[in-house]
Amino acid sequence: MPVNDDVQLGRGVQILHPTLVNIYGSTIGDDTRIGPFVEIQSKTRIGCRCKISSHSFICQGVTIEDEVFIGHGVMFTNDALPYATTADGRLKGGSDWELVETVVKRRASIGSNATILPGITIGEEAIIGAGAVVTRNVPPRCVFAGVPARLIRTL
Repeated sequence: MPVNDDVQLGRGVQILHPTLVNIYGSTIGDDTRIGPFVEIQSKTRIGCRCKISSHSFICQGVTIEDEVFIGHGVMFTNDALPYATTADGRLKGGSDWELVETVVKRRASIGSNATILPGITIGEEAIIGAGAVVTRNVPPRCVFAGVPARLIRTL
């Protein structure tokens, strides 16, 4: 099943194409809508009344608060040192890296194809422009865009 039994779905959650998603080990709040080709990994919390657009990747350790918009193709990351192998050449496993958590605060909006590096907090009602690469915390009610993302204006 693309939506595993260990997923906690709130009331009224809409998964528009349940056979075209990969969701496991996560909690999804009431009235949230999830588009096709989305992956939501374990240790992830999605709030209420969020919209997760198609082709987005929400990895372990991401918390998305209520009423957040995630555009198409948004990518979250959770490893500050993403090597395939350890120093002795073994493929890295679950105990060979450190999970770095990310938080997206209430009513924030992340534009299509943005990339969010690990350990970032995106503030309440902040807006991230399409295609941005977010490398540092974003204060509340600020618009950040570009590569790397920088302050464009405050709301």
